[in-house]
Amino acid sequence: MISVLVVEDDPVAAEAHRLYVERIAGFTVAGVVHGGGEAVRFCERRRVDLVLLDFYLPDTHGLAVCQALRAAGVAADVIAVTSARDLAMVRAAVSAGVVQYLLKPFTFASLREKLERYARFRDQVSGPGEVTGQADVDGVFAELRTADHRTLPKGMSGETLDAVTSALHAAAEDGLSAAAAAESVGASRVTARRYLEYLADNGLAQRRPHYGQVGRPEVRYVPVT
Repeated sequence: MISVLVVEDDPVAAEAHRLYVERIAGFTVAGVVHGGGEAVRFCERRRVDLVLLDFYLPDTHGLAVCQALRAAGVAADVIAVTSARDLAMVRAAVSAGVVQYLLKPFTFASLREKLERYARFRDQVSGPGEVTGQADVDGVFAELRTADHRTLPKGMSGETLDAVTSALHAAAEDGLSAAAAAESVGASRVTARRYLEYLADNGLAQRRPHYGQVGRPEVRYVPVT
């Protein structure tokens, strides 16, 4: 099992990340902490293979955490889970040894894809031995760097899916109707419903009937955490 430490200052987001990781075969959550100093101390005391690291922490920055981990001799890999989108931050993360970079907000499917790629990477580099040539080295790095080639259904875009997913998570337990989603992302009601149904069919949302006015109940969608 790959042992994961979740580092996230928002308790709600931290719990969501924990639940996401626990749903993925081959991974287990070693702990959840809410600050950078706490993360370093945790890794010094217990074995951690992978750190899911938010960059904007109350006591320090994620890049400083990466440096502190290496200075302490901690060999855990780091996946940045952050809203930081500027290229300077991305370059700094690469320089600090971050193996994957996942932008918030994200879906369970996005995190699962990153972690499954990381697991394949670990399988290829674990144990003794050596590569036979450049192609083997390229293959190892490709597991981390190559984009997923799975595509959305025809007519759907990743940008709109991300926008609908963000609106869904903002609504949280109150749920989101197709009409509300359409207004939020600037799409038609039919289009919004298609994306919400896609999320529901893929286990990222749940359908719940909402009984308001007289007549057929309205279907609302709530995020699965």
